[in-house]
Amino acid sequence: MKFLGNVLATVIGIFVFMMLFFFGVIFIGALFGSDNTVSVKSDSVIELNLKEIKNDYAGKYKDPWVSVFSDKKGIGLTDVINAIDAAKTDDNIKGISILNDESSLGLAQYKDLRNALERFKKSGKFVWAYANTYSQKEYYLNSVANTVYINPAGDLDFKGLSSEVMFFKDFQDKSGIHMEVIRHGKYKSAVEPFLENKMSDANREQMTALLNSIWTTVSTDISKSRNIPLPKLNEIANGLLARTPEMAKQQHLVDVVAYEDVYHNAIKKALKVKGDEDYNKISISDYTQNNVTTALANTATDEIAIIYAQGEIGSGEGDVNTIGEGSMRRSLQEARKNDDVKAIVLRIDSPGGSALTSDLIWREIEITKKVKPVVVSMGNYAASGGYYIACNANTIFAENNTITGSIGVFGMLPNFSPLANRLGINSEQVKTHENSSNYSPFVPVDEKFKAFTLEGVEKIYNTFVTHVAEGRKMTFEQVDAIAQGRVWSGTEAKKLGLVDKIGGLNDAIAEAARIAKIKTYSTQNYPEYEKTFNDLISGLPFAKSKEAFLKEEIGEENYLLIEQVKKFQKQKGVQAIMPYGINIY
Repeated sequence: MKFLGNVLATVIGIFVFMMLFFFGVIFIGALFGSDNTVSVKSDSVIELNLKEIKNDYAGKYKDPWVSVFSDKKGIGLTDVINAIDAAKTDDNIKGISILNDESSLGLAQYKDLRNALERFKKSGKFVWAYANTYSQKEYYLNSVANTVYINPAGDLDFKGLSSEVMFFKDFQDKSGIHMEVIRHGKYKSAVEPFLENKMSDANREQMTALLNSIWTTVSTDISKSRNIPLPKLNEIANGLLARTPEMAKQQHLVDVVAYEDVYHNAIKKALKVKGDEDYNKISISDYTQNNVTTALANTATDEIAIIYAQGEIGSGEGDVNTIGEGSMRRSLQEARKNDDVKAIVLRIDSPGGSALTSDLIWREIEITKKVKPVVVSMGNYAASGGYYIACNANTIFAENNTITGSIGVFGMLPNFSPLANRLGINSEQVKTHENSSNYSPFVPVDEKFKAFTLEGVEKIYNTFVTHVAEGRKMTFEQVDAIAQGRVWSGTEAKKLGLVDKIGGLNDAIAEAARIAKIKTYSTQNYPEYEKTFNDLISGLPFAKSKEAFLKEEIGEENYLLIEQVKKFQKQKGVQAIMPYGINIY
């Protein structure tokens, strides 16, 4: 017994020592390793690969310990764009190399980045691009380059846009698992896959219009960069006339078909570097980090607050991937009460989510704009709940290929009663009053319950439309006519009055300064998230979640399918969220 006790004590001692050692190393790193800037050598080229950049805003935290455990770079797309703008006048930077870019950024974010690269080119410095293969989205970005290279064994995807929707009506009938749907809006097709086995005419109409509008933006930008007429680009897409490197060069979508070593040798030649020497390179992450930490302090006393709203909308604190009531309302209140802050820009990249939380954020904006101007900048999405929190701003900006609108709400409840009956499971309820029982997924939906739920959906829809009408200075009927859950591109939304101007984040900041009547100012990023130590260690390798293990075991695509099912299960209450996940290829 004493032997076992000694063994146990030894094991515990080793474990405690390892934990102390682990956190000690991190603590020492935090104290002495904070200066992680990389020097920029003369005649350097920035290598632009955005694989690790996922959001406009990388986030910051009230507790300094969180920064130690979070992404060491802490860089968002906004920081990258600012760094590219700074590189225009950096004598050490001679050009930008877009090298095998792999990114999960959306088309509207690519549009903003493309604009920054265009500004960089106008400084007289070069932008070159090389990739083994180009997806259509990647080619959209890379086509901005002065010279585009492709691997001889690679391929280029250029075929127009498409989107795929899966329908589950027959699956529900066969499995006995039904999703009870209560909705308002003929275009509210987030729930259509559970009601039909094929796409409705209304849904096909809106998706076709959306894809055509986005394609117009994408192809117009490519046309200008590559000097290829739009009809010719559509001909190339229709016939897949750029499907091989040689064909892509023949159609002038790329300039050079060669291996990567040839590409680097060409850059050496342009920089007048000897063939046996390497040229100076710096990654966009390092250059951006350098720009963030070494940029001259802005002495302006006036500030513009940039509040980032990224991800689905829900309750709680939120983080860089979710819009939480806690962080959003606190950020608006802090910016409103800060005398140095003269205007607020709300940067939205969200398909929507909880209608209740959307309304609470809308209310905070309504209070704030009575004190200071609020300008909205829409990213990839500002749809449904994302548009809900945008609609009462002083001015709304969107990119041409932003997906917005989707003014509609729905409620959805899983019901397993057909499956339960097949398995011989019977559920009985006992209650004191006619409507006292909660909803049960094992009992057929009561028509009275459905009527009460529909009443709630209609109430929230009316509130949503009323807020939009008041914010956009339109009548209820005018908004209702373009609402019904339909999604619009930024281009179409501007024509309909849902958006004021086409432009990116920098345009929105300039507009906020104009409204506030300030000429010199600095910007301050929000939110500052409140995270606990437990929140942090849950992301460490030894505390990896079952979801992380699942993703490793079954693959990213299969895990995303499981996540979709989980999202539907978690969507409690009435939802103001855009139609399904629109993945455009």
